[in-house]
Amino acid sequence: MIRVLFFLLLATTLTASRAFSQWKSFIISPKGDTLNCVDNDNKREGRWVIHVDELRGEPGYEEEGIYKNNRKEGLWRRYTLSGDISGVEFYKWGLKDGVCQYFGMNGTLLREESWRAINPDKEYDTLQIEDVDHLDHYKTVVVKNEGAAIKDGTWKYYDPATGMVARTETYTVGKLEHPAQQTAAASTAPKTVAKPKEVLEFEKKIGKKKVKVQDGSVY
Repeated sequence: MIRVLFFLLLATTLTASRAFSQWKSFIISPKGDTLNCVDNDNKREGRWVIHVDELRGEPGYEEEGIYKNNRKEGLWRRYTLSGDISGVEFYKWGLKDGVCQYFGMNGTLLREESWRAINPDKEYDTLQIEDVDHLDHYKTVVVKNEGAAIKDGTWKYYDPATGMVARTETYTVGKLEHPAQQTAAASTAPKTVAKPKEVLEFEKKIGKKKVKVQDGSVY
């Protein structure tokens, strides 16, 4: 029995050693999670929590999400330094992709941005774009890679006092299709727009408390 336990412990130790050996650096969270991993090629991988201090009047923030091959991927959340949610962003190939939301005090939705990521490994990328004049009809557009995400879709700006859409902008592959349109508020009563489901679930899980971790800077 003792021999069996010894070999099990040895196997576990060797497995953990091999797992950690692939990382050039990492940190361990208070919960024991492995965060902010940098591999031996100096690429960020896995779950990261990043802290940015206030600088030259710009507010500080914390953000968390997943790195894949040194690029942000999927859902990322941004928080004020007091622990309140301030943004929900989606990434592909390290660039914003899809609808990103930004919040003010008390979770009030301030802005929705719509982005399209371009594959950074290609000089040109081919996209399927819906024809704004003929809905449900799509056309193929070849886009030159400028190293940044492209505005694509409807951008909405909300009145923080009412929660209603105050202004919209429509973009097609970076081109503004229509001038900014003002939208009359349907009600003057204050209204808070519901947060995304994943944000509510996450805040419930952590009790909306700020998690203290190391900076995560490795360069």
